[in-house]
Amino acid sequence: MPGPIQSIERAAAVLRLLARGSGRLGVGEIAAALGLAKPTAHGILRTLQGVGFVDQDPVSGKYQLGTGLTALGSPYIDVNELRSRAINRADALAARTGESVRIAAPVHGAVTVVHHVFRPDNTAQALEVGQVLPPYATALGKVLLAYDSEFAAAVRAGDLPALTHRTIIAPAELGRALTEVRRTGWAGDVGEFRSGEAGLAAPIRGRGGLVVGALGISGAIDRLCDANLRFRPALLDRVRDAAHAVSRDLGGAQ
Repeated sequence: MPGPIQSIERAAAVLRLLARGSGRLGVGEIAAALGLAKPTAHGILRTLQGVGFVDQDPVSGKYQLGTGLTALGSPYIDVNELRSRAINRADALAARTGESVRIAAPVHGAVTVVHHVFRPDNTAQALEVGQVLPPYATALGKVLLAYDSEFAAAVRAGDLPALTHRTIIAPAELGRALTEVRRTGWAGDVGEFRSGEAGLAAPIRGRGGLVVGALGISGAIDRLCDANLRFRPALLDRVRDAAHAVSRDLGGAQ
């Protein structure tokens, strides 16, 4: 059986030391308290700062526990940060594909649209921000289910009512679909949520690679798919590229 990872043990010790103190500590103080070389302590602190677990005072240069630790009780990123980081990418995706763009995130156990860019053709459209989507019948929902095993188990154990004749309603079939999402890195639905409409989506990752949202396009099936109901490769590439760019902006992709 593999042994403990020393770097993780040291990072945990740094956090405990900062939590025990009443004020900020400098690199030298932390290194001395833990018996570390100063470069080692500094490397650990910079890494912890990068993920938001410690903050550095800009005046004194000393460190304290970061606000990122308070978010550990929730596995998801703040939706306002997600939206603000993704706005420009979503606008560009709508312009390049000519389709409506939506970003969804898990909010209180539901797949919720947190940003929506209208299809750029001046047709009448309704703003969908705040709409709760059926996770098993939409591309955005499937992405979030695929990377959250507890969420997926809860959905598969519940009712899966048919929304169209193409909706996946068998738990085993849904499980296979989610496995395919993880394999390919994208999800699609062809008339599963609304007849005549298709959707494509890819995961948005935050720090450490955690999937914190999904970005996708939706539109008429004949625009997103070919005659064999296969998604057009150019659209798929643009969706994946946009999601990767947002992930990179969030520190979740290189």
